[in-house]
Amino acid sequence: MSIDTNLKLLINLARIDGDVDPKELEHIKNIALASGISKAELDFLVSQSHNVLIPQNLTDEQRFECIFNLVQLMKIDERLFENEMKYCSQIAYKLGYNQSVMFELMLNVKTVKMEKSEIDNLRRSTIKHLREE
Repeated sequence: MSIDTNLKLLINLARIDGDVDPKELEHIKNIALASGISKAELDFLVSQSHNVLIPQNLTDEQRFECIFNLVQLMKIDERLFENEMKYCSQIAYKLGYNQSVMFELMLNVKTVKMEKSEIDNLRRSTIKHLREE
């Protein structure tokens, strides 16, 4: 999945409650800058809502990274909103997951930096939530 698609999904989630929390914006900014997106490009992307098509040919790794980033962003402001949960569940489904993956992610994704081993374990455990297509 392209970084643009990932960023647009994150931006849509951050904007869903009408207010982009500074912690959410900082998280998105860190992902963008680490991926080579300029501040000007990011500012432009954040200023608008996006229609995003989820590619169908994603690897399990790409699917996991996308949903992991979304859940981490959703939890970062320490407030959970129903519309954020619905959005993440819809994206999880479009990524090929059963919506039950959200329970596992909500319990295990941390808003602080996670150890590689923790993320790898979570990645392996989410595979069982992939739908058979």
